[in-house]
Formats: sequence, C-alpha cells, structure tokens
Amino acid sequence: MRHTIAHAISSGVLLLLAGTACTAGNTVTTKPNDSKASATGSSRAAQSTASRAKTAAVGDTITLKGTGKGEQLDVSVKQWLDPAVSANEFSAPQDGKRWVAAQFQLVNTGSAPYSDSPSNGAQAADANGQRFPTAFGDITAGPLMPAAAKVAPGDKALGWILFEVPKTSKIATVQFTMDSGFADQTGQWSVK
Repeated sequence: MRHTIAHAISSGVLLLLAGTACTAGNTVTTKPNDSKASATGSSRAAQSTASRAKTAAVGDTITLKGTGKGEQLDVSVKQWLDPAVSANEFSAPQDGKRWVAAQFQLVNTGSAPYSDSPSNGAQAADANGQRFPTAFGDITAGPLMPAAAKVAPGDKALGWILFEVPKTSKIATVQFTMDSGFADQTGQWSVK
C-alpha cells in the first residue's frame, strides 16, 4: 500500500513538472517596439499602421519579461552573420555544416538584476522549420555573449551567439527567451 501511495505521489509530481515545462515559452512575439517618435495628424496614423504590420528584423528591439518579479529586457539583434568565420584554426563547424551568428544586445529595463546564460535561451530556425541550438567556438566578428551574464537594472550586455547549421539550410529566424529558455515570452527576428 505504501509503495502504491508513493508511486501515485511521484507520478503526480512528474505530471505537474511536465505540465509546467509545456507552458514555458508559450508566447512568441514578432512585433518590434515602436522606436520612432510619434508625429502629428495623418503621419501618426500611417506610422501606427506600419509598425503593427512590421515583423521584427535585424536592428529591431523586442521587450521581453522573465519569470521573476521585475525581470525585463529590451532585446535587439544588432547584426547577423551567415556564415560566421572561425577565429582560430582549431575550431570549426563539423563537416557538412556552417556557423551563423546573431549579435544580441540585452538592456535590462526591469527593476531586478538579470542573471542567466543567454545562449541557453537562443535558437535559429530555417525556412523548413528545423530548429538549431547554440554552438561553441570563437569567431572573427568579435566577442561572444558571456556564458554567465549578470546585468544590473539600466545596464546592458552585448555579444555574439553562435549556431551550427547544415550548409544547405536557409536560416529564416532567430529567437531569444529569458531564463535559459523557460520564460513565457519569446522574441523572434527575421534574418532573411
């Protein structure tokens, strides 16, 4: 009897954890923040319509919230490299693959410090919907995003996040989610 009760409790805990994991990342935002100053009259209406229809692309910023109270970042994809070139002769993509990279800027606009490994919450996707996790390596374009970023409110972090993808894949989007990918909001940028 005790074994049955213990099994039922542990099964319930596992179901609760699985249900929690399934709800992570449930909102994908493709609309960039409106960064243009508002104008008067019909210009304002035209800008509003244009910003509603726009999908975030390289250079755009998306505001994302984390799982903790006061966690918020303005996330921008500053640059996109396809292909990204290795900075040394000892690291390179595997045969049949290439490196691509997104330079992310994370500005802490919340009231709580942001402490995370940003590359854990990033992924790239090709035109067919195949998704690719981050990779390790040094590239000639500049420094990678720190593995452990600690960003105080009002401060920012800038760095490249690297992905290894098949040579034949046409990468269409990159995504970023706070809290190592477990926050409810995900930002998505077109890189075509």
